[in-house]
Amino acid sequence: MSISELKPNVVWKNFHSLTQIPRPSKHEEKASEFLYNFGKSLGLETIRDEVGNIIIRKPATPGFENRMGVILQGHMDMVPQKNSDVDHDFEKDPIQTWIDGEWVKAKGTTLGADNGIGVALAMAVLESKDIEHGPVELLVTIDEETGMTGADALAAGVLKGDLLINCDSEAEGELCVGCAGGLDTNVSATYTRVEPEDDYLCYSLIIKGLLGGHSGMDIKLYRANSNVLAARILLPLLQKGLVKLLDMEGGTLRNAIPRETECTVYVPAKKLSAAKKMVSKLAEEIMQEFAIADPNIEIIFAPYVPAEGEKCSHADCLYVEDAAAECFMRAILACPNGVERMSDSIEGLTETSNNLAMVKIARGKFMVKTLLRSSLDSAKEALSRRIESAFVLAGCKVTFTGGYSGWAPNNNSIILKVMKKTYEAMYGKPAQIVATHGGLECGILGSKYPNWDMVSFGPTIMYPHSPDEKLFIPSVERSWEYLKTVLLSIPEK
Repeated sequence: MSISELKPNVVWKNFHSLTQIPRPSKHEEKASEFLYNFGKSLGLETIRDEVGNIIIRKPATPGFENRMGVILQGHMDMVPQKNSDVDHDFEKDPIQTWIDGEWVKAKGTTLGADNGIGVALAMAVLESKDIEHGPVELLVTIDEETGMTGADALAAGVLKGDLLINCDSEAEGELCVGCAGGLDTNVSATYTRVEPEDDYLCYSLIIKGLLGGHSGMDIKLYRANSNVLAARILLPLLQKGLVKLLDMEGGTLRNAIPRETECTVYVPAKKLSAAKKMVSKLAEEIMQEFAIADPNIEIIFAPYVPAEGEKCSHADCLYVEDAAAECFMRAILACPNGVERMSDSIEGLTETSNNLAMVKIARGKFMVKTLLRSSLDSAKEALSRRIESAFVLAGCKVTFTGGYSGWAPNNNSIILKVMKKTYEAMYGKPAQIVATHGGLECGILGSKYPNWDMVSFGPTIMYPHSPDEKLFIPSVERSWEYLKTVLLSIPEK
């Protein structure tokens, strides 16, 4: 059974269409074109701005012309993550979906329900001819996942509505009223490379099988970070003279907790037994520590397998000078990673965190990228200085980019009152009012349109930003019925 056959069909067929369009962050051209043509095919006013954001306007149904204008908002890009044994090109290949009981999943890749299902809900509103609503605008941005550059490039004064419903939340029954701000860390350095001795054996140290996940939503689950685990194993090996580091690479995206890291080392032949023993001991300790939070960790220490066409045992036969290798591992371990502080005012909310997302050591260059989040600008600034200090002390250059402030809750929100009242009337229980440690676009959009009153909602998505991502089918139909009722209940101007 195809997901396009699920109910409500008006939503699922749109989501299926989006899964067939390659749309990783920074490569949303086809998705932007698709959405532009979608709006035009409905005979609606459709705008594509300079960066590829799409705005589609649908007039009010008769009798609802005096209602407050609503902007339905989502993003067209998706996080491109896959398991290492899966052959998938996110810039060319469609997502292969399948139905597992009450869940929709993808085959070894991210599903793109974040935020494809939210966009599909909004598209269904524009298509539908049997629901009543006031003036509606759809805003779909590019590049939310890697910098929110679409939201940042949006011009002020283009949209006309008063109330914004962001469709990018991931738990049915929750209404999100605030989010964290973010800041990107960029670390770089160079190092001296050394010729190997003849009696060195080339080995791979591979960390894989981690759960990973969304670096905002899942950071409080205290899952392992493959980059940190690799440094934790490499440092004592380097200190004992059991290995020489050739290269290291782990993580692919700032906003995904790294799941796999691969390192290549030289091992003195006479010390191979000692190196294996130390790796085995450290691996056992790590797996015991994460037996509950991250139970499927694999730590592999095995002979390096040359790629096809390599002339020697490794593509880059020079290794990192010992002092530099140790210095880099110490800096990685010193860098704050994970939850820094939980919120004092909202139970269960992460206030401040950092994701040590990407590490690459190769051919004389050292690179680290992190994503820092906080609902407090002062805490974000303080943690950025600690991260900077860890790497500056290691002789690295550190810059910060992509900073944005959070979205502060509005206790007098009109749209929140409507959505709370509607939810309780439909389901006989109150909706949960929450804030998220994720980086919703509402903070940036609110700075451009300070008059907007905003709430975020959506159906249930589990494990976004990882190949385990899955979408709860019953929550989609309930979210559709809920959205229609909310639009019917929007007050007059």
